[in-house]
Formats: sequence, structure tokens, C-alpha cells
Amino acid sequence: MALFFSLLRGLIYAIQPFLTPLCFVIAWGIVVIVGWSMIAALRDGVKQVKQLHQIPCADCQFFTNSHYLKCPVHPSMALSEEAIGCRDYQASSQSSDS
Repeated sequence: MALFFSLLRGLIYAIQPFLTPLCFVIAWGIVVIVGWSMIAALRDGVKQVKQLHQIPCADCQFFTNSHYLKCPVHPSMALSEEAIGCRDYQASSQSSDS
């Protein structure tokens, strides 16, 4: 048993000079991967938000803003990505007549 512990101690002393640089590289690798993932998630989120801002329903004259029927012309695609480029879109005329 003493031979086993002495071999184990010798192995630990042999690899100890390599552990610090290895742990350093692994730690910075994890930091880089997490940072890259956060940047990718932010980029994808911005892309998704830009696409959602192209939905014209809120400015359409047919938009009712009702829970029951958002759009009488295309109720299934109102306020969804399918509504981008809607053929029946007409800008609402909400001008105040003073």
C-alpha cells in the first residue's frame, strides 16, 4: 500500500508543472465559449426583434385590437410573422380632425 501512495505522489509531482497552464487554458476557453454564446444569442435576438417590427398589423385600418378578433380580414395570421407583406394591408387614417 505504501508503494501505491509513493507512486501516486510521484505521479502528482510529475504532472504538477503541466496542471497550471492546462487549467489556465481550460478556464479561458470556457470564458471565451460563454462570451461567444452570449454574443450569438444577442445577435439572434436583435435579428428576431427587427423581423417582428416589420409586422404591419398595428398600423392597419382593419386591425381591431380586440382579444376576440384582431383582424377581420386575416384573423389567423394577425400579429404573426405571416402578416409581413400582407396583401390587404391598408394604413389606418387616425388623423385628428380639429
